Amino acid sequence: MLLTRHARERLIKRLAKNRNPERFYPQLWAFLDRSRRIDVNERIVIFTDGRKSLVCSRLDCERLPLEEIKERVGGISRAYECVFLDGRTARETIPRKFLESVPDGEYCFYINREKRSLYIGSAPPLLAITLRPAKKSERECAD
Repeated sequence: MLLTRHARERLIKRLAKNRNPERFYPQLWAFLDRSRRIDVNERIVIFTDGRKSLVCSRLDCERLPLEEIKERVGGISRAYECVFLDGRTARETIPRKFLESVPDGEYCFYINREKRSLYIGSAPPLLAITLRPAKKSERECAD
């Protein structure tokens, strides 16, 4: 899961209390573990624990073997926010260094060069838009 700037600030304020990606991503994953998933439509997904709701949008990705992913990010020398969903790892680092810790396989791959973010995982990526208080209907669903 990748985060918009707004979602990152809300997550830091409401859940993590820390700006380091290696610290606030585990808080995000803990929230997702205790939450219910609500598929609103083909693009929007909401995760709710009855008190808070994380609104997400699906991102388009490519399914590629790890070697091809390494070729695509080989020329990048700036630090990116790298997320490996399967290993629940998130770091701000150079992508080729990050990929050294990823096991071989075929993954969903998403990169945004403008925002300097990289996603690798077995499930398609989601973009967290905001973290907000749960609506009444979402609180009832969580019970």
